[in-house]
Amino acid sequence: MRLLRHLLTAAMVLLLPAAHAAELGSQLQGLLDHARQHSADYAAMRYESAAAEARIAAAGALPDPKLQVELRDLTRMGEQSATLDPSRVGSTRYLLMQDLPWYGKRGLRSDIAGSEARAASLQQRGSWVDLSAAIRQTHIQRYFLARNLQLSREVLDTLRRLEQIAQTRYASGLAMQQDVLRSQLEQTAMRNDIVMLEGEALTLQTRLNALLGRSPDEALADAQDLPALPTPAGRQFADLARRLADSNPQIQTEAARVQAAEQRRALAYRERYPDFTLGVAPIQTRNAIREWELMLQMNIPLQQGARRGQEREATAMQAAAQSRQEAAAQRLGGELAASLTAMEVSARIERELGSSLLPQAELSYRSALAAYENGKLDFATLLEAQRQISQTRIGLLKAQADQQMRWTEITRMLGEAP
Repeated sequence: MRLLRHLLTAAMVLLLPAAHAAELGSQLQGLLDHARQHSADYAAMRYESAAAEARIAAAGALPDPKLQVELRDLTRMGEQSATLDPSRVGSTRYLLMQDLPWYGKRGLRSDIAGSEARAASLQQRGSWVDLSAAIRQTHIQRYFLARNLQLSREVLDTLRRLEQIAQTRYASGLAMQQDVLRSQLEQTAMRNDIVMLEGEALTLQTRLNALLGRSPDEALADAQDLPALPTPAGRQFADLARRLADSNPQIQTEAARVQAAEQRRALAYRERYPDFTLGVAPIQTRNAIREWELMLQMNIPLQQGARRGQEREATAMQAAAQSRQEAAAQRLGGELAASLTAMEVSARIERELGSSLLPQAELSYRSALAAYENGKLDFATLLEAQRQISQTRIGLLKAQADQQMRWTEITRMLGEAP
């Protein structure tokens, strides 16, 4: 009995990874958690952000000191052969030097590195927002494609039933053989549509696996849930525009680059002032140090033409960064308005189809079916009524899917990710 228990436990342990793999794909949050851990693109952005953060300390540090050793009079005025022994030469000078930038330059370099690190961090956040939006959109497409497949199979079953009705009426001499053939033709076309939808499902599975950092042929469970859409009160353009300005990673990244450009401009103007090198030099004679020297060196900023060019370059780069920030804000604002308008149009289409056209199409189909069975309607009109209800249901699915896709794009622009 104990052996059986151990075997069952081992079997459960072995089956757990397979069960987890089968469940992956049904819930959006599970897909996002997997991508956060396994996406190579997102990992690369994390490492680049960490590297930029590590550069801050190095940017503001002093340069390494330099040690210079000078052996003088190696032959002691010709009294001996040349030697490298400090105690036997005429004298040995040890010069320890430290470069000292002008006041404020180190702080500006550190600030520039900090702004660049912030931009890299925002880029990392933006890459996750883009990746999560792509995963969310693919998940939405898989969800609605599965519902479209289900609807197509239901239509195929309906066409089979219509074929049976047509065959019964044909056998009784109440209908033409053309009705049966027409129904079979419609079924063939529907089966072709199902094959195309199944191929599209495989394509979406491959795409989603690539986003998740998985092998393209790994299995995924059917999508089971959808993100909740906001109420009309949560889709007001003014509120969304404020959130866009405050939270969009691209706009914030450009703002960090503007700040870095301003700091580079300040550093370019600070280069008008000289840097110094401070040195101290003990001088060894025989085995004792009997002299000390103190050295101060400075560069003379005489090349004013080159420095003015650097200052103009820094000023132009600052203006370019500000223009890029403004352009990004204007472009994203326009995209937000367009996506929000398209979402509202899809919402109106869904309401119209669901509340009016679909009930009418269903009523028309039931009426046409009853009329055909009583010999008061031709088969072509019945098929047209069935096709109308099918197209209405597909249109309803498309309107719902478009709203989900549009809102995903809006949340991506807002910089929001689950």
